Amino acid sequence: MERAQKTEQVGVIKDRFERMSSAVFLDFSGMNVAEVSDLRAKFKEKGVEYKVCKNTLVRLAISDQPYADTLSTTLRGMTGIAWSFEEPSAAARIVKDFRKDNEKLVIKAGLLDGQVLNDKGVENQLATLPNKDEARSQLLAQMMAPAQSLVRQLAAPGQNFVYLLDAKARKAG
Repeated sequence: MERAQKTEQVGVIKDRFERMSSAVFLDFSGMNVAEVSDLRAKFKEKGVEYKVCKNTLVRLAISDQPYADTLSTTLRGMTGIAWSFEEPSAAARIVKDFRKDNEKLVIKAGLLDGQVLNDKGVENQLATLPNKDEARSQLLAQMMAPAQSLVRQLAAPGQNFVYLLDAKARKAG
């Protein structure tokens, strides 16, 4: 690869790291072409960008980041990087589901908000984050809870009065 191509590749990788919400670093050695193609298709379906990168180019692209030293220790051997831009958990969920049927895929590390995660962190923390719709529904439920409680409290005296009248009617009848 010529110097100009390397510089361009470093720029592309750096741009992805700047735009991402999370990234998962993978070792796909031992997988056949069909398995890798299937994984790529799943990534593409969910809007996750996946690229096999030279470790030296990745090191150059992240050299100015605070996580560079921690992450560069995992950049050995074949490295595929899955970048999630919209939903932080998208790539990690796909990898976690894919690994159920194919244990050849190895998680090297993950990256979320400048924090480097190990393989267990990717599967147990990053992959379990709620997606946008789930987060919105949880937020909406939290916002509605006080109003619902207020309505129940306001309705309770009238409801209790009705129960009292009903009990009197049953006792009298």
